[in-house]
Amino acid sequence: MKYISTRGGISPISFKEAVMMGLAVDGGLLLPETLPVVGEQQLAAWRKLSYPDLAFEVLSLFISDIPPADLRDLIKRSYATFDHAEITPLLRFDHLHIMELFHGPTLAFKDVALQFLGNVFEYLLAESGEKMNILGATSGDTGSAAIYGVRGKERINIFILHPHKRVSRIQELQMTTVTDANVFNLAIRGTFDDGQAIVKSIFNDIDFKTRHHLGAVNSINWARIVAQVVYYVYAALKLTEPGTKVDFSVPTGNFGDIFAGFVARSLMPGRIRRLVLATNENDLLTRFVRDGEYSLGKVVQTCSPSMDIQLASNFERFLYYLYEENADRTRDAMEGFAESGSIRFSAEEQVTIRKNFRTKTVSEQETLETIRDFYEEHGYILDPHTAVGVGAAESIADGETPMVCLATAHPGKFGEAVERAIGRPIELPPGLAGLADKDSRCEVLDADAGLIRTFIQENEV
Repeated sequence: MKYISTRGGISPISFKEAVMMGLAVDGGLLLPETLPVVGEQQLAAWRKLSYPDLAFEVLSLFISDIPPADLRDLIKRSYATFDHAEITPLLRFDHLHIMELFHGPTLAFKDVALQFLGNVFEYLLAESGEKMNILGATSGDTGSAAIYGVRGKERINIFILHPHKRVSRIQELQMTTVTDANVFNLAIRGTFDDGQAIVKSIFNDIDFKTRHHLGAVNSINWARIVAQVVYYVYAALKLTEPGTKVDFSVPTGNFGDIFAGFVARSLMPGRIRRLVLATNENDLLTRFVRDGEYSLGKVVQTCSPSMDIQLASNFERFLYYLYEENADRTRDAMEGFAESGSIRFSAEEQVTIRKNFRTKTVSEQETLETIRDFYEEHGYILDPHTAVGVGAAESIADGETPMVCLATAHPGKFGEAVERAIGRPIELPPGLAGLADKDSRCEVLDADAGLIRTFIQENEV
């Protein structure tokens, strides 16, 4: 399997090269040359597999340059850190299924991909003898998951930008209380979109990127996406037979998690019917599906901060397929978007968009009401992001096709919002209790790319 850029400016490269490149050198995002398709006979065999064994089968479709024994070992070590035997267990509540993706070390779905990516980085750097300075921006959970994925690893330093005082207190503590010498937390005075723009601008400076051995952990890195494809396949196999389908409701702001669902849907045609794109009041992606326009808006601070985004970094990957794999058109559209802040879609393209996605915006009040109502009815506590997905699912589900809601974080990470909803404090799990008593380390900087460049130069591995 080889990888190409959405903007067409690179020759096909291997998976290893794609992981290390992160953002394509032409400014685009990396994708496989072709999306594989798995037949029903193979799916039937996969249905019996454990999560790590299924991950090996799925990832092997996309990774041809890591020996199978090494890939199995990387997967085994990645999921040995999870506290549930099924890795991503499914719970049923009437017509809805909750898939818990928060059983990794930082209690968020990002661990599913970032434990794997951290091990892949370590493996490749040991193989090459090179070093890496990881640079990423986070709206909350990516930062801690990335940090936990590479903390203490040789040949790696990690620099994570988060919006100052715009993540939950627990999210902040999970990042800043990791004081390993190779971890650098940078709180920027601005929004997540500001941080993401800084990261992209630095990665687009190819000379700086090469000279300082920069690597990417944001979902611009293809390894993040492909690792997330696995849990869609896992859930779909558990809930469908040949001839039946399942829906997924995905709380998303950056379009990465739901794009993994898009890939899974292509991988197993006929098994995944509908992807519900659930947004909070930062409704960039809902407006894209509903109105046929992808346009910037003002970031609204909500109780689901990981979705407080108005610039979805993975959108370009879907755009490439919407434009029928026309890299020139994708490049022109994204360059035009950089100037105007908007992309309009034709009536025909809007039909295609709506064939792939349904969508719903869930307000702050509706989010809290969903947490409260679900708790009162089922005794189960949703975190605010998951509640956005459940709220959207309940308005769209038909009651016949199974609907899987992705539970993207443990509710203890958002205790203040949960307490507002259910009227009592939530008991923190062992992984979160006591964080406030730990030493912490963080630099607060203006949202300025020049300052971040200087900081990296002064602290690189």
